Amino acid sequence: QVQLVESGGGLVQAGGSLRLSCAASGRTFSNYVMGWFRQAPGKEREFVAVITGNGVTTYYAGSVKGRFTISRDNAKNTVYLQMNSLKPEDTAVYYCAASTLKSVVTNFSAYNYWGQGTQVTVSS
Repeated sequence: QVQLVESGGGLVQAGGSLRLSCAASGRTFSNYVMGWFRQAPGKEREFVAVITGNGVTTYYAGSVKGRFTISRDNAKNTVYLQMNSLKPEDTAVYYCAASTLKSVVTNFSAYNYWGQGTQVTVSS
């Protein structure tokens, strides 16, 4: 079992920045591919970014590429999402998730464990 707890969400003006953190407990953190997803009201959960267990490979949704950066610190069992140049359309609940697969995965069904989510609101 892996427990995931997100933090760092909040209210920010358009153009601003936030850094989300996701702390993991349980089995060896570096064994997991970690992803960030988001869900806006009335919309389906969508992929945002993913990072492999060793942190070497990352992949982003087109809507956030160049603005968001995913990273991880395996010594601290934590994955981060640095969000810059935020837009009102980035408003959503952001979730981190862990997958036991050993490759970059963007489908939410491939993830075994989920955090409770943290709200990000971007005002115009």
